[in-house]
Amino acid sequence: MKRTRTAALSLAAATAAALAPALGQAATAAEGTYLQDPAGGDKSMKSMWTKDEMHKVEAQVRFHPGILYKTVTRPGHPSAPDYERRVGDPKTLVWQPSFDFGWAVSDSTVVKKAVTVKEGRHPIVVHAVLRSADGAKAVEVHKELTDQPATGRAKVPGNKRIACDTGEYTVEWSVTRKGYGTLRGSMPWNASCENHRTAFSAENGGGHGG
Repeated sequence: MKRTRTAALSLAAATAAALAPALGQAATAAEGTYLQDPAGGDKSMKSMWTKDEMHKVEAQVRFHPGILYKTVTRPGHPSAPDYERRVGDPKTLVWQPSFDFGWAVSDSTVVKKAVTVKEGRHPIVVHAVLRSADGAKAVEVHKELTDQPATGRAKVPGNKRIACDTGEYTVEWSVTRKGYGTLRGSMPWNASCENHRTAFSAENGGGHGG
């Protein structure tokens, strides 16, 4: 099983490498689609207090799968066959993940947990791993951010491509405010490209050639 998965991942890597020149001109679909931990709105955060209850760290992570594809030329509508159009080629679909970290650092003033302020500059460390079903690290990012505002965000590209339909993955993440504490979380992600293939099939007029 592991040998088969390794061979599949090697093939996936080779395919992604072969697509690299074409994908330089590729479009990015589902730009606004992402997974968020914790789930909820923009202000949903995981939080923790330091032992002395004088400092609070909050964090949120968004995982952007980042689907990429090459476009191909297709004939126009039967009523206007001379009008060519560019449509997505499902054979070139590939994922290119990125991670968007959000944080907020609060400091108590006078009364513990009661009156807090978000001010000053802070050292923030962000880390994430996209882990495959067998536990292997498919993508890993780590960044030490210095002199950051008390409330901020940082988007970190994964700089790797993930082949379609390679199964279930887990996004593991952490946000650390040095000296205060570390917040951690995880969320599942499925690398299936079926939804995009379905959309491309409709866009191509019900199917595509080999």
